[in-house]
Amino acid sequence: MAKKPRKNQQQSGGTPATVALTSAGVDFTVHSYEHDPSHPSYGEEAAEAMGVSPDRVFKTLVADVDGALVVAVVPVAGSLDLKALAAAVGGKRAAMADPTLAERTTGYVRGGISPLGQRKKLRTVLDASADAHDTICVSAGRRGLEVELAPKDLLTLTEAVSAPVARG
Repeated sequence: MAKKPRKNQQQSGGTPATVALTSAGVDFTVHSYEHDPSHPSYGEEAAEAMGVSPDRVFKTLVADVDGALVVAVVPVAGSLDLKALAAAVGGKRAAMADPTLAERTTGYVRGGISPLGQRKKLRTVLDASADAHDTICVSAGRRGLEVELAPKDLLTLTEAVSAPVARG
């Protein structure tokens, strides 16, 4: 069976995330938009700019679970349930990671952290709500750049687990 062509992967230059997707041979689409630094929410801005429902746009958050950094990928319309995240990875306590540490560890800037192509591969949990969609959007590695792909591909490439870790 022939693979569908990957669309626009080089349109805005490669990021570690788009390079990882291309290397893996995964179907994806890159969406770019003009980032507004005054917008109060990176994720909501992305959903509005792309004309995509906020329940299909996922934000990448880095948390500290029992002293180890863990990535949570949750819908921008909701928030992260830290207790659920800790439980999903067999931990006891979770707190949001220091932003500087998150940036240094992932190699991305806040508001542009992608679950893909991180400098140091972190354990990843994808909110179970992603299963309800054929495709979801996550950061492609910089503000104003999103990548759309199948949730199963994101799970495979990040070696993530799927668990209900979002609220609201």
